[in-house]
Amino acid sequence: MNRKSKVAEAIRLKYPPVALIWTDQKPEKAVQFRKGRWGCIMWLVASAARGKTTVCDRETFGCFGGGVGVGFGEQYKNFPGGEDCFFHFLSSGNALWEKGRKIAEQVKPFMREEAYDDFIQGERYLKTPDQVKKFIKCLPIIDIPATFVVFKPLNKVDLKRETPRSIIFFADPDQLSALVILANYGREDNENAIIPYAAGCQTIGIYPYREASVERPRAVVGLTDLSARVPIRRQLGDNLMTLTVPFAMFQEMEENVEGSFLQRPTWLELVKDKD
Repeated sequence: MNRKSKVAEAIRLKYPPVALIWTDQKPEKAVQFRKGRWGCIMWLVASAARGKTTVCDRETFGCFGGGVGVGFGEQYKNFPGGEDCFFHFLSSGNALWEKGRKIAEQVKPFMREEAYDDFIQGERYLKTPDQVKKFIKCLPIIDIPATFVVFKPLNKVDLKRETPRSIIFFADPDQLSALVILANYGREDNENAIIPYAAGCQTIGIYPYREASVERPRAVVGLTDLSARVPIRRQLGDNLMTLTVPFAMFQEMEENVEGSFLQRPTWLELVKDKD
């Protein structure tokens, strides 16, 4: 049984929701990065939104942040030069200290020009290396009990044989607003969607994993990561954010479409030109 989403239809999504699935069996003909090659996990997610099945494992997650993001443990330890170089890479750059400069010369022949510039000058997403260290300590890092993480359009998931861990929506501002309202609809409080400071892959991976482990999970808004927005723009276009929910919360939201604001004039006015 393949699943169509009531939520996706009601908010007129351009792209189908993407299911994230843990499995020990690699899907046939799934798109995967080559071992040891750089790639952005969000490219795999966007490809799934466009109809493909994509997959990664502990040798093909594309980048160290991506390995952390989808749940393959603390991969920052494997960053060139170790965690200290990553602390500088995400903040003020490795040109400022001797070890960083030495490692930069070693990896330069193997890096794209823009990646080398980020390594040397820093991405500057946090002010100091010490702040990056604290940022990593705050991440809900997990080593998942599965070999593969699969992304596929929800409408291609066989729910009799597959159970998604979470569902990822790509939404424009109007649609994101509707998703946040729906995440709170039927709840007894008003903080059922969060926007953590994290990489794009972490807001569709480890943060929703954490939410799935609690009694009342929350939705996770993502794509505030500027670096992740670049591949998303190339594949899916501008003005998109993600909202990811554990599968149980997705089912709750599906049940709440009927009779909700999604069938009232205000929403219908906003959505009338989205077909």
